[in-house]
Amino acid sequence: MTSKLETLRSRLLAVQRELLAAAAEVNAVPSDKALQKIANLEIAIGAIESMIDDETKVQQVSTI
Repeated sequence: MTSKLETLRSRLLAVQRELLAAAAEVNAVPSDKALQKIANLEIAIGAIESMIDDETKVQQVSTI
């Protein structure tokens, strides 16, 4: 499961980076919609990282 979560994390990071790069190209403040997408991706990425950490801890405990 950890590898699937890491793959999902990588995909979401790529999308977030694309949105950030597009926002940087515009000579104005990004739209509220763009900012919301970036923020939602950050929340999802954080949740996935938390799940990866939890699974890593469980795997470490089960190997002891």
